[in-house]
Amino acid sequence: MADRPRRPRLRRTLLAALVTFAVAVPVSGAARPDAVPAPAPTALGPLRDASPAALEERYAVSRRDIRAAGRAADAHGDRTRAASLRAMAAPGRQFLSFDGRDGGRSVEVMGELSSARRIAVLVPGAGVGLDAYGRLRRDATALREELGEGTAVLVWLGYRSPATVSPAALTTGRADEAAPGLRALVDEVRTVRPAARISLLCHSYGSVICARSASGTAADALVLYGSPGVGAEGVAALRTGARVWAGRGGDDWIARVPHVRVRVPFVATVGFGTDPVAARFGAEVFDAGDGGHSDYLLPGSRSLTNLARIVAGAEPLVASR
Repeated sequence: MADRPRRPRLRRTLLAALVTFAVAVPVSGAARPDAVPAPAPTALGPLRDASPAALEERYAVSRRDIRAAGRAADAHGDRTRAASLRAMAAPGRQFLSFDGRDGGRSVEVMGELSSARRIAVLVPGAGVGLDAYGRLRRDATALREELGEGTAVLVWLGYRSPATVSPAALTTGRADEAAPGLRALVDEVRTVRPAARISLLCHSYGSVICARSASGTAADALVLYGSPGVGAEGVAALRTGARVWAGRGGDDWIARVPHVRVRVPFVATVGFGTDPVAARFGAEVFDAGDGGHSDYLLPGSRSLTNLARIVAGAEPLVASR
């Protein structure tokens, strides 16, 4: 008898997930833009040298590749993409890698990687890409300023980000594809900066990628924020030695996403399971303030303060009672 009241709630939750999936299919198909052509980038091997001279040479190569992609976007008539790429190719910008094809891939460095003692890798969620890159740079700049000297922020745009409302944003498929690249980057950074503290800051769908790359990661901290779930039932399932944190803003709509996993016949498993801020998940929960889904790195916010403290190896501030 005790189990009966839970069944209607479970059915409603499962139905919500299925309805979300069904609605997302036609919306995403109609809104998908045509690919913008770009030339193949210069072949760069793994990062093996973080001396200032070696990094500057790598940054210069990537800058040339970005400019070439910008010219291709201009020729294609995509002014939005071309303008974004012109900004990315500005003097002083530092990209470890860049590939303008298939929606774009890049890794930008804010700060001095050659001397950084604390390194944050930003892993963005759905709905980001080269056309909306300014938002990523804004967030990375705010975090870098909050962290101060002796730090570097790496903006990892290493996968084809799904549209916010799309089937791909409801499954782990894109995350499974992206995880090896993220794990490789962290391994490379650990090789060139062995004594540095490395933190993965994983927003929204980016938290699914971080979870998929967590096993054996060289990162010291794994921070899941604004997360819909990560496709694992708890921290133990991540099989990581990193310290796992989770946080969610008080006005973040992601809290209303059903935390279930549902097998849709002939399609995929939809949803990401346990809420990372739930006690049973087992993460250490930090105070993310009252902000919304896109507000975690806003200057002056509690979430930015606490994310920076975690990157620095300090304990986050607790919520006032």
